[in-house]
Amino acid sequence: MLPAMEFLIKDEKVFSGGLSCRGCGWSLLVRHLSSILGENTVYVVPASCFSIIAGPYPLNEIKGTIVHTIFAAAPATATGIRHTLDRQGRKDTNVVILAGDGGTFDIGFQALSGAASRGENLIYLVNNNGAYMNTGIQTSSATPYGAVTTTNPNSNFKKKFPKDLMGIIAAHNIPYAATASLAFMEDYRAKIKKAKEMEGFRLLMVDGPCPPGHKVEPANSIQVARLAVESNLYPLFEVEYQNYKVNYRPTKQLPATECMKLQGRFKHLFKEENKHLLEETQKVTDYNWRRLLALEKLSVEFVL
Repeated sequence: MLPAMEFLIKDEKVFSGGLSCRGCGWSLLVRHLSSILGENTVYVVPASCFSIIAGPYPLNEIKGTIVHTIFAAAPATATGIRHTLDRQGRKDTNVVILAGDGGTFDIGFQALSGAASRGENLIYLVNNNGAYMNTGIQTSSATPYGAVTTTNPNSNFKKKFPKDLMGIIAAHNIPYAATASLAFMEDYRAKIKKAKEMEGFRLLMVDGPCPPGHKVEPANSIQVARLAVESNLYPLFEVEYQNYKVNYRPTKQLPATECMKLQGRFKHLFKEENKHLLEETQKVTDYNWRRLLALEKLSVEFVL
């Protein structure tokens, strides 16, 4: 069971009028993140949906400081900001990267790995919506198997499973990495608070609904996120120095199709000639869940 806690926002840190699409995960994600981190925070934003949502200079959706940077350099930019603040004696200022999956899994991966390897004192939050949504819904290495994008249209849908970012980042032996979902707000907020109280490189990967990219009704975006967790397509877990802990076990695991059938990007898979691809997705989903449980069972605490 997830921890029961109060998550009503009492001190709003986000202004109205953000430029997000209806049902976008970014706005909700940042609203709760900023309410916990407070105004003494610098947000480093590479090219992503949020770089548009936040607004061009001098606009700023968050009560804090936003630094816009290039696609590949967010962790490097954040590192420079972190060290500058430390030299000024402002070690209590949070430095947070807000990136999409394109700027994390792909274009920004080298800088991400470097910052994690150096143990930079940063919080990295990746909104994983499974494609380059801001620039036209192109495939990224986070795009799910079977999904249609503008670079993999129609019968040329994505034919590889996504990169295991959490496994890769855990291999860097960082203090904290976790997955989160906006459909499980108590868990998400608890993980933000935990990351805030720690030092070193911390990463949160959030399943971010994207109605235009996922081809879902905006009103159903959180429902789709919930079904992703309940079907084990997107399990909730955390890793501390390669010590795995599963945060949520569905009482009754739903088939992956319950989540996928609500998303237009998967509708071609439900044709009779493609049913074997749905079976393949279920097989890999079940394997990944069993593997995660095995990693939890085999985990040991590292005293470094």
